[in-house]
Amino acid sequence: MEISGLIVGLGNPGKEYELTRHNFGFMVVDAFLAGLANSADTIAAKKAPYELWRTKVASGVWLFAKPLTYMNKSGEAVAHILHYYKVQPETVVALHDEVDIPFGRMKMKCGGGNAGHNGLKSLQQHLGTPNFHRIRLGVGKPLGFDTSSYVLGRFSAEERAHLPTLMTEACDVLYLHMQGKEREAQTRCNSFALPAVTP
Repeated sequence: MEISGLIVGLGNPGKEYELTRHNFGFMVVDAFLAGLANSADTIAAKKAPYELWRTKVASGVWLFAKPLTYMNKSGEAVAHILHYYKVQPETVVALHDEVDIPFGRMKMKCGGGNAGHNGLKSLQQHLGTPNFHRIRLGVGKPLGFDTSSYVLGRFSAEERAHLPTLMTEACDVLYLHMQGKEREAQTRCNSFALPAVTP
């Protein structure tokens, strides 16, 4: 069975990291799978360093993954999936938090650097290329404390009120991409904006 691509949400496993900014990618994957009305099959793999689902979307078979290796080793899990299922790196879409983009915005691109993001750094290292797609989910810059504490902190109450809208939009962008409408997906993603939200 030929796989069209892999959608991977970046984040950290465990209850203590739920609803943190660093787990934005996990949250979008969860939202997309929830919208499939149980049509995604969980792929059980003993001691696999990830959670993995397979589903048919837009006439193609797609994999969805959440690495369980913690953020800075995400690439190990993704490389294992690509090797086992014979998926090419350029078909990967990584969803991740981005401090250089304000909360309420998101950007989509293919390739580029990692801007100090440990999850992206690990992906580039283990995939051997930066040429995969990214949906950069804005969380904004920290105010008054370090970046690590900020991204490992939970969304504010005001931000949480907007998360359903943001995740729906990210899911719609993903669906366009999976339909082969890459330019339309990127345009929609890059032009989307919520009203200014204070963290």
